[in-house]
Amino acid sequence: MKRFFSLVVLLSAMTMAMQAQVKFGVKGGLNLTSMKFDKSVADKSNQAGFFVGPTVKFTLPVVGLGVDASALYDQRSVEVAGNKIKQQSIQIPVNLRYGIGLGSTASIFFFAGPQFGFNIGNKTDVIEISNQAVSDWTLKSSNLSGNIGLGFMVLNHLQISANYNIAFGKTGEFNAVNEVIDQAGQALNLKDNDGKMNSWQIALAYYF
Repeated sequence: MKRFFSLVVLLSAMTMAMQAQVKFGVKGGLNLTSMKFDKSVADKSNQAGFFVGPTVKFTLPVVGLGVDASALYDQRSVEVAGNKIKQQSIQIPVNLRYGIGLGSTASIFFFAGPQFGFNIGNKTDVIEISNQAVSDWTLKSSNLSGNIGLGFMVLNHLQISANYNIAFGKTGEFNAVNEVIDQAGQALNLKDNDGKMNSWQIALAYYF
């Protein structure tokens, strides 16, 4: 009975995959990244970045449902105590989407899903305060995050979307190496810490 049930599920999945409509395209957009530490270690501010790469969309034979996936070159940066930290990576978002038609020419859709990142840039930066090296910032080789957002599709080709990308684990490690004396002669108590990069993203995609 279990084998029969498994066979039915497999055949159903294969049938849906065969009936799915596939479209390829290209996607690009902007990141607005903020750094979040477990504890307060330094001031940080939002910085703009960008992403670009190929994308594919599967429209499933269930009204409104679909899946999209992309392989994006992604560059993000954030300023910590006057130091710019930059991350270069390949990001692979895989989103489940649900669309609502607004007539024959447009639709609005909601989407959510995981995103897998692989660092391809420098893994370590030195952070300075008052011209004194105070810590190393070390990026992880890979990271997992999640997306939630909404978008607008026009003529089944042009897509505009906005989402929030949430880091599920640490993006990197803040490793204190020196005690720093500020301009008032006070010692800054910096500690080892983990950091997360979360981003607002705006994207434009075109499907052929």
